[in-house]
Amino acid sequence: MTGLLRSAWNAPGAAPPPPRRVWRDWVLVALVVVAAALEATLRTDLTQPLVAAILVIASAPTLLWRRTRPLLMLAITFGTTALASVFLGDSLLYTSGFVLFTLYALFRWGNGHALVIGSGILLASLVVSALTGTVLGDLIGEAAFFAIVVTLAFALRFRARARMRELDGARLMEREMLARDLHDTVAHHVSAIAIRAQAGLATAALKPDAATDALRVIEAEASRTLAEMRSMVRVLRQGEAPELAPGRTLADIEQLASEEAAGPRVEVRITGDTESIPPTVAAAVYRMAQESVTNARRHARGASLIKVVVQADAGGVQLTVTNDGEVAPATTPGYGITGMMERAALLGGTCQSARAPGGGWVVTAVLPRVGWTT
Repeated sequence: MTGLLRSAWNAPGAAPPPPRRVWRDWVLVALVVVAAALEATLRTDLTQPLVAAILVIASAPTLLWRRTRPLLMLAITFGTTALASVFLGDSLLYTSGFVLFTLYALFRWGNGHALVIGSGILLASLVVSALTGTVLGDLIGEAAFFAIVVTLAFALRFRARARMRELDGARLMEREMLARDLHDTVAHHVSAIAIRAQAGLATAALKPDAATDALRVIEAEASRTLAEMRSMVRVLRQGEAPELAPGRTLADIEQLASEEAAGPRVEVRITGDTESIPPTVAAAVYRMAQESVTNARRHARGASLIKVVVQADAGGVQLTVTNDGEVAPATTPGYGITGMMERAALLGGTCQSARAPGGGWVVTAVLPRVGWTT
């Protein structure tokens, strides 16, 4: 039992951390203030409406700090409500029910010791309500409201944490896939170096010029290999044999084009100097184009055309994938979008997904030619 209490006391706060204060918080405070003033003015059963309104209005600003200081704000609001119930009796305003927002914030964002102390404050509030003559039915209803709010806060807290873990898993998977592409590229270069070295040794005695040419090829391949190795992320490949075939290139994106009758048509256009793009960057662009087309096929309702445009220049590569379908807006990016953003970030680029100005959906990625180096 002691170990359980110690674990609860030392529990960390919610992950991800609470958002910053937004305009809706100010609107909520304004609504509480206006509602308290109107209730104190219009209700005729209050013996001390002015004092009751002052207590509610004075404690309303606690809503602005309910996420960053949840325990302190809960103590202020519940303490004010308890004082009002003791000294004002029937003059307690219905608007004082805004304390449920601070209760929710505590159990949604608070750390372990805040939750333990907050639970004590919650029980003390129920005890004060019982001692001030609250009937049993109202006391049960009050406890039920508290239980509903606490349950909702915990449910959303655990859901957000699970979502964060799933997104972290998607990012790690994308890092692993990128490491695989990088590993395959380096393995391909090293294999070519070994073959050229063997050929140079075999012909050195009879054809010195051929050996010299082999050394030049080895030098070029070694330079490219070192450049790729500098771009490697620090992740390990998990127990799979290396593939000595080169990774995907920008030219492979043309294979995504299709004219299937059962789904949207896919058009691919590639411009610029694509041959000089490093294999790591080319493989990343291919993966993002493939993921974007797959997402459009699955989620774009009524889409008839998917356009994939790749432009390569001296600075890098820009990928644009658009579709003319309707996509339901999501509050958070999906795992595919998260993976593309992670892959682009690892190579020093950016990836964005949003509604297209003329309708439909657009994915835009920009990757520098050199990639990210460590």
